[in-house]
Amino acid sequence: MIHQHPILHELVQSGHLTKEQANAIHEEHLSQGKTIRSIAIEQSFVREEIYLSAVAKLLGTQVERLSENSMPPEIVKLVPATIARTYRVAPIRITDNAVVFAISDFPSHAVTDDIAFALSKEVRYIVTFEEDIEVALLKLYDNPDDSIEDQRSALESDLSDPNSLVNLATGTDLSDLEHAASATPVIQFVNLVLHQAVKERASDIHLEPFEHEFKIRYRVDGALFEMEPPPKNLALPIISRVKVIAGLDIAESRLPQDGRIQLNVAEKSIDFRVSTLPTQSGESVVLRVLDRSNMQLDLNHIGFPANIYDYFLEDIQKPNGIVIVTGPTGSGKTTTLYAALQQINRSETKILTAEDPIEYDVEGIIQLPIRESIGLTFSAALRSFLRQDPDVIMVGEIRDQDTAQISIQASLTGHLVFSTLHTNDAAGAITRLIDMDVDPYLIASTLEAVMGQRLVRSICPNCSTAYRPDDDVLALLQLDRKQIGEQPFYRGEGCERCSQSGYSGRHAIFEYLRINDSLRTAILEQQPTVSLRNKAIEQGMRTLREDGICSILNGRTTVEEVLQYT
Repeated sequence: MIHQHPILHELVQSGHLTKEQANAIHEEHLSQGKTIRSIAIEQSFVREEIYLSAVAKLLGTQVERLSENSMPPEIVKLVPATIARTYRVAPIRITDNAVVFAISDFPSHAVTDDIAFALSKEVRYIVTFEEDIEVALLKLYDNPDDSIEDQRSALESDLSDPNSLVNLATGTDLSDLEHAASATPVIQFVNLVLHQAVKERASDIHLEPFEHEFKIRYRVDGALFEMEPPPKNLALPIISRVKVIAGLDIAESRLPQDGRIQLNVAEKSIDFRVSTLPTQSGESVVLRVLDRSNMQLDLNHIGFPANIYDYFLEDIQKPNGIVIVTGPTGSGKTTTLYAALQQINRSETKILTAEDPIEYDVEGIIQLPIRESIGLTFSAALRSFLRQDPDVIMVGEIRDQDTAQISIQASLTGHLVFSTLHTNDAAGAITRLIDMDVDPYLIASTLEAVMGQRLVRSICPNCSTAYRPDDDVLALLQLDRKQIGEQPFYRGEGCERCSQSGYSGRHAIFEYLRINDSLRTAILEQQPTVSLRNKAIEQGMRTLREDGICSILNGRTTVEEVLQYT
């Protein structure tokens, strides 16, 4: 495995790592998305100077400490902040044909090519300490948020040129479109948009052309925020650039396309899942931001209440049956399922997943991307899975009767099956399966549990403020004053850390419906969702609303969030 990364190979060859240590670092790099550098140094496998020496040897250069004289101020005119910050490189010298950058990690060929292309210069390196890079970037680019405005200005200045990228891109000639997409201001602007999205913890980036404007919006903690847009005429070059780096066909604008971008941003491995949609005013593009370094594939980090954690852990280790997670798009269902798979991911267990699309690569699990355009549907994938001798199967979503029937058949033949459904609550999943013409006796005999979940925004800890709720607020939550006593509620007043929103991050709330004999009888009798739900509550299920109220009383979220999502 170590031959896949030159740094690990070099550290083993020089005697600073054993093969076992290198393999362990490489496995964590693949599964968690952390850089080789951060794992090797932060976990004390090697000292930073040893790591840097290995980088320098591979690049045929030397390790240098940077000083005040290392960086001529005029260099910032040639190397924009977006390039330096996106790739974590500090420009220190310029020759006739090359720019020399200080780096603290081994650069990929793609990074070197991107920088060389954007600057139209050869790129050379020296190696230095991470703290020197930080100091250099602050010295050269003293405004850490430098940026969107400067890049917009650079783009807008291009409008005055009759041979500009904008005018080229309005034509239908493919070479003109490629030229517009590869123009330096466009490359720098797109890099900045991606970098800013990661910095702002955005989950999605929306690039939306309308008749008279071009909107760029970020979704942060579930809410959309609009940034200052570039001119409408720049929509085509910017969208074309995104399509180029996502490996999409820029000449095809009549059909939807899906692609992927992988970047290292601020020492994080980030995947951007790209989807294009033809509209009346041009192609609309959405990029889902998948930060693998923040991926919490550990049941202890999901945030289950203690009783649900114990039940869920027991259910996902059963030899067969079906476990379903429900909720709307963006409610964290996939993360919960990945955490469950990681919990039972052992060498003696064969796990197969069918996903549309694959959001995270997990070491040791065989993952199949669904491609309905060529007939590879969930049901077709499941049929093939049953011939692959699996122990556990994960189906991204049960969408139709065929998929539901095969999932149940898999469970009956001794497999544990995980999947998701889009329903409002846990009890609704049972009714949805019956609506798909699945026989109730099959549901009753195979379904083990249904988890309902939502993501609500967390109050910013920096500006969290206690207050006493009035009776109208309590009535909305169906509470009375006696139930809460003197317990205060909390809300965020808004501060710089949370961009005046009052919120920072999100957490999940849950309801967990375990199928017991009483519920199996109710399923066989085809009782309605309300009856199933009430029976589960009688037997101790805490609803999403009740879990949300607990989150309010614990000071984690607000009344508005709980009312909106439950």
